[in-house]
Amino acid sequence: MESPARDVQLTELRDMIKELNKTVSAQSKTMESMTAMLAEKDQRIAELTEELRLLRRKMFGASKERTVIQADSDQLDLFAELGMVPEQEPELVEAEFIEVKAHKKAKKTKATFDELFGALRVEKVYVDTLSDEEKTCSVCGSEMRPIGTERIRRDVVHVKPEMYVIEYMATTYECPRCKDTEDPQFIKDEGAPPALLDHSYVSASLAAWSFYQKFALAVPYYRLEKSFEELGGPINRTTMANWTVQCNERYFKPMTDLFLRKAIERRFLMMDETPIQVLKEPGKAPESKSYVWLLRTGEDGLPPIVYYRYSPTRSGDTAVEMLQGIRAGTYLMCDGFSGYNKLKDVRRCTCYAHIRRYFYEAIPKGHGNDITNPAVQGVMYCNKLFEYERKYAERGYKPETRKKRRLKDEKPVIEAFIAWADKQSVSGNGKFAKAVTYLQGRRNYLMTYLEDCRCSISNNWSENSVRPVTVGRKNWLFSSSIDGANASMGIYTIVEMAKLYGLSRYKYLEYLLRQRPDSDMTDEELERFAPWNEEVQKICSKG
Repeated sequence: MESPARDVQLTELRDMIKELNKTVSAQSKTMESMTAMLAEKDQRIAELTEELRLLRRKMFGASKERTVIQADSDQLDLFAELGMVPEQEPELVEAEFIEVKAHKKAKKTKATFDELFGALRVEKVYVDTLSDEEKTCSVCGSEMRPIGTERIRRDVVHVKPEMYVIEYMATTYECPRCKDTEDPQFIKDEGAPPALLDHSYVSASLAAWSFYQKFALAVPYYRLEKSFEELGGPINRTTMANWTVQCNERYFKPMTDLFLRKAIERRFLMMDETPIQVLKEPGKAPESKSYVWLLRTGEDGLPPIVYYRYSPTRSGDTAVEMLQGIRAGTYLMCDGFSGYNKLKDVRRCTCYAHIRRYFYEAIPKGHGNDITNPAVQGVMYCNKLFEYERKYAERGYKPETRKKRRLKDEKPVIEAFIAWADKQSVSGNGKFAKAVTYLQGRRNYLMTYLEDCRCSISNNWSENSVRPVTVGRKNWLFSSSIDGANASMGIYTIVEMAKLYGLSRYKYLEYLLRQRPDSDMTDEELERFAPWNEEVQKICSKG
């Protein structure tokens, strides 16, 4: 018979074992939690390392999204395996396979002097340094006569900009017969052209030069202020900012409103947006983001139009407002920003340049030529589409032929691309996962551009058009007020429209400030000042 003391011991041991089991269980759970945390930490470190690699490549590496993939048998086998080679021949269009060849940079030929400076005025200087004695024949003593000239060299001369003052003087006339009478007669000639801005000394040329410097050359007003000081005409930046607001409201806005009205009449449009900073906005901190919205016409073969608008937010309501009155069924090329979902009457086209960029940024360092890497494969799908488009352009296909070729050549590639993406196993927040998610999120718009050959395959035209704003903001940094932001977008519209039509941007700004279009004019009257007008092209041509 066991003693009571032994029973107590056994009871204590059982309790101790239970406590130990609880402790072990708690520690096991802690270990599992820590293991999960470490795994999550490792994944986050990998993601941050990938982000750092991408940022370094963007900052220090090549800016172009290029992959040097040779068109070898392995690549062709991969395309065939992925379903990128059409199996059946169409009845109307011959099938073709286009190889994605490595990019070879063509050697640039040095431009000739005439190609560089042929548009400049030429002033001939005839050298005359010989004395009368040297012009006397050493054989017979006769005076030598000139028989021809030849060029010694050519110099390109720069004349420093100049500022000067024009004073408009009114002449007073009197009647010689009436001057000594009780009713002498006088008349004053006050027919000087009206001032550009009331109570201001600014001329059309001075305002146009300041706008050209800031909005075409990205020279901020504080630097231009120093430049004017060196010319002997101190003009402060606040004054120039006031010119910007007033000239835009009076003379440029009627034109930019016309451009917008003309743009929304078209069936093929593109949009993009980029952040800017505006210091004085009601209810917003100075460091908060505002946005520039860009609208431009697409590849419809008609005269191009580009239009910029400031908005305090990135809300899709801005896009809805800009496209108010648009025809239902208009094709719109834009990126994947959800704000465009508010546009209900458009046919959305997706940008394959954006899709390619996501996959390009997901390629691990040193794996750019590894066709077994899924990110490289994603880039190859996009490259194949762009290669087809390039071939169509080179061969000058007519619209109907181009549409048939797209359906035959590109539609199977897109279908294979989607099927390939659906098979990818992705998790986490890595670059490749983002690329696949972005592609799948555009699923409903991937083939819209196949409906009409005038639809673009990318939004590159919009990105090129918004680039002047992104370059400019690096220098002028911000707009002080809402009025200033609106005025800036108006003048950017004028400057970029001049650029699209090959005009001198300075001449076109000055031309509009001299002609002074106003909001009371009809569209027909305003079109006389549009950059596509033949007379405007003659007056504002370069050179």
